[in-house]
Amino acid sequence: MTEPRWSVRCHDPFGRDRALTLLVEDEHVVLVPPPGAAAVLSANQARGLSIALDQAATRTRRARRAS
Repeated sequence: MTEPRWSVRCHDPFGRDRALTLLVEDEHVVLVPPPGAAAVLSANQARGLSIALDQAATRTRRARRAS
């Protein structure tokens, strides 16, 4: 089964386009930073990250209940 995955657009400190990736692995949410390990988010991008984190957390709760 393919693990759920979300990508949230952001920029690095130099203004280059990057993305934060969220994965759900069993009962854990994995946040993968862009190369350089820094992300600059606008208010809208931060809201997108919040939504993705909420969806990922919901998946982990479902996985926990199913096991």
